[in-house]
Parts: sequence; C-alpha cells; structure tokens
Amino acid sequence: MRMSRASRGDAEAGLAEGPGLAEAVGEILERLRSLEGPLLPILHAVQDRFGFIPADSVPLIAKGLNLSRAEVHGVISFYPLFRTGPPGKRTLYICRAEACQAMGGAVLEAHAKRALGIDYGGTTADGEFTLEPVFCLGNCACSPSVLLNGRLHSRVDPKAFDELIGR
Repeated sequence: MRMSRASRGDAEAGLAEGPGLAEAVGEILERLRSLEGPLLPILHAVQDRFGFIPADSVPLIAKGLNLSRAEVHGVISFYPLFRTGPPGKRTLYICRAEACQAMGGAVLEAHAKRALGIDYGGTTADGEFTLEPVFCLGNCACSPSVLLNGRLHSRVDPKAFDELIGR
C-alpha cells in the first residue's frame, strides 16, 4: 500500500498544473513505459509525485501508452487508493477488518466521520485531514487501529481519536 503523498501546498502552488506537470509525467512515462503492464506503476509514480493524479495528466498518460483516456480513467476510478484531488496534510486510515469491527471499529468509524465532518475519501474543509478506509493494519490483537501519517495507533476509541486529531 502506498502512503506517501506530496503536500497539499505543492498542489496548490501549481506543481500539479502547467508545464511542470507535462515535464514530470513525461519523465515518469519515459522511465516506466517499458515495464510489462506499465499503467499501474505510472499512476502510482504520478500520485507519489503530486499527492494525487491530476486530471490534466490523464491525456498525457493515455497518449504515452497508446490507450484511451477512458481506459486510464477506468483504472484510476477502479482502485480506491488513487486520488483525483489533493489529499489533506494528514491522512488517517481506519481499519475496517473483522477484528477491529468486533472491538468497536464501527463506533470509531461513525465518530471519526462525525468529528471530521467527512466520509471516506473526503478531505476536511480546512485541508488538514483526509479519511480513508483500510482493510487490515495487521494489528488485530490491539484493535481497533488507525494509521495517521504512517504511524500506527492501537486501541483507539472515540476519546483517543479526538486526542489524536487534536480536537
């Protein structure tokens, strides 16, 4: 699972638009198009570079791989970890696997959505948090678990969640 993201500030500063975008996507295409089945690695590289897959990159990728825009968009929309907009400064993953659900994960999930005012895949209005589901963090004995900016937190209840996000 890829967790690295460029900062929201980079995207807002215009690094996901204009000539910088074309140059970056061109370099990624040049480097990865010779792989067998290059579309997924290219999409991951674009997302790693910008924090999301800018809409203006889709025609560049399609042309570079001799695919239709619809084919590229279909892959982007099929995989839930590909983002089409800038993520928040901090990404919060809530485990939705069975062990976490059995230990209060559904209550935590509902609380997180209410506290942040967003659903999965959403970003708070202030651009601080993006909320994402994940289907196992491998921390079943200490569930429910969340991952905040790559750091695992165990036995997270609504009170601990509020402390984690500083609210």
